[in-house]
Amino acid sequence: MPNAVHAGIYRALVSGSYARRGLRLRVAAPSSTADAAKLVSAGRAELGLADPIDVARLVARGRRVRAVLAIVQRPLGGVIVRCEDRIGSPRELEGRSVGVTGVPSDDAVLDEVVRLAGGEPARVRRVAIGFNGVQAVAAGRVAGFTGFWPADAPQLDATGHRACVFRLDARGGPRYPGLVAFATERTIERRPALVRAFAAATAAGYADAIRDPGGALRDLVAANPGLEGPLAARQLRAYRPLFTVGAPRFGMLAPAAIRDLVRFLARSRLVAGRIAPAALATNAFVPGGP
Repeated sequence: MPNAVHAGIYRALVSGSYARRGLRLRVAAPSSTADAAKLVSAGRAELGLADPIDVARLVARGRRVRAVLAIVQRPLGGVIVRCEDRIGSPRELEGRSVGVTGVPSDDAVLDEVVRLAGGEPARVRRVAIGFNGVQAVAAGRVAGFTGFWPADAPQLDATGHRACVFRLDARGGPRYPGLVAFATERTIERRPALVRAFAAATAAGYADAIRDPGGALRDLVAANPGLEGPLAARQLRAYRPLFTVGAPRFGMLAPAAIRDLVRFLARSRLVAGRIAPAALATNAFVPGGP
């Protein structure tokens, strides 16, 4: 379901940013970013939004897809605990239970966070809880859970338990765009004007969301009545700095950040072999030029 990270998309829709560039954008809401990767790879959508790990796993399997725009500039993964439990370091998760969804990248995030804190990942007990991490940690069934912290930490706060977050990119962890827009090489090569128009319209929408988050939030909630306005507002406050932090302009896929991602993928064995950064991302469509 759409959430606060997509606020710029809905702002661009309402403002006419896509229409002015000749695009009739139809938003399809898959159940996960991994599903978005499958839809684009199968040719059922021209562009999609996904965790770049999902895009990289497609590339490693020989699928010709590439990221064309960064939506956020930092990884969204992390381990979330209740502050009241006074877990001051990920190392203190040794001997405790941590909830994971079952997605391979969850284990990689947990391993990296614990390892960088000087802990031994193998000593952390993993419990498969699906996507019910907030409920599980709020009820005390697990000490923490892996999740997308800008979305899940405010949700835990809303239960009355203040969230403390151990971010993947803390303590020297990898820093890479945590959500990207991507397309197949076929679309990039045969319909570059489409990709360029989408990138420009999307960048304009996020520029509006950064400048006027309240307006973007209203557009998002109006289009998705199932969202809780106050919770979405807290999530957007967490996401907003991530749209451009460390980047000269919205959408940039910094080569150093993509190399950081590639090294993390190899170290975590999330992909077999090594992926060339140029095969994973391009800045050719970023508004303002590379």
